[in-house]
Amino acid sequence: MLKTLLLVYYEFFKVGLFSIGGGLATVPFLKEIAMRYDWFDLDMLSTMIAVAESTPGAIGVNMATYSGFVAGHSAGGLMAGLVGCVISTLGLISPAIIVITLVSKAYKKFRDNHLVQSGFYGVRPAVTGMIASAGLIIIQAAFLKGSIPAYTGIWTWVREFLGIVDYKAVILFAAAFIALRKIKVHPIWFIVTGGVLGAVFLM
Repeated sequence: MLKTLLLVYYEFFKVGLFSIGGGLATVPFLKEIAMRYDWFDLDMLSTMIAVAESTPGAIGVNMATYSGFVAGHSAGGLMAGLVGCVISTLGLISPAIIVITLVSKAYKKFRDNHLVQSGFYGVRPAVTGMIASAGLIIIQAAFLKGSIPAYTGIWTWVREFLGIVDYKAVILFAAAFIALRKIKVHPIWFIVTGGVLGAVFLM
């Protein structure tokens, strides 16, 4: 169990160190964790995203806490799951604490440096790509019932692709999008209504 918890800290330390750009940037890293370990699978990852987005707090921290609980629980039960929450969250926020502490001492001196500004310029598109990747992962998890089929010809592929589309989820998304853009409904109602409708559809 201790080995698993240390591994959880290490993996989430890496997530916190490299997921520049906010909570959604953690999603590609969590997908890699899901593929390497048996702590959670890609279906659980989509659930984790929904829970993390629906609860107060930063999505990255919420997902780390949830992931740590699942990983710890799978290794040693409820108490290990609770410890895993703490360990994974500490792992995620440790790099930020360390980096901010170090950068804050030197940033005023180097913020106008041409190389530093160029470095920030290069980071922005990379972060955008990571967030776009996270968006595609979320879209696939939300709207598809399985993996995207291999290409075997345009019409065969289209038929197979349409067979894995979750049309109920697409309808919910379209209704929420229209209501948000046109009627200006408060976002909390989307969360509550989506949860209720999702429970009803899955009964």
